[in-house]
Amino acid sequence: MKKKKEKLNSLEDLGGLIYSTEPAALDSINEEEDELGHPKNERLILRFETAHRGGKKVTIVSRFLGDEKSLISLSKELKKHCGTGGSIVDGEILIQGDNKEKMKVFLLKHGYKTNNI
Repeated sequence: MKKKKEKLNSLEDLGGLIYSTEPAALDSINEEEDELGHPKNERLILRFETAHRGGKKVTIVSRFLGDEKSLISLSKELKKHCGTGGSIVDGEILIQGDNKEKMKVFLLKHGYKTNNI
């Protein structure tokens, strides 16, 4: 089933500021992005599950505070690093297999704090 494209009726539908020659405008945008998805502000939870998955092993990353774009980007990087598939369900990243240690090393290297459960 094909998704219907939403019609844009104004510049606000594009998400606010489109173009500015004012340096202060760019600074405020960068500050907002840094606060939202900055790794130092996040403490991710890594856990391993097999329950309710037909016996298949899954490593889950939860408590990601960034926006959806950052979540998708992190998910892609983790899948690539672990060499396996995965998905995003209810704001959590699910990576196939028992990859807790690989993922922990990757996340720590990129500035995230983690707790293992």
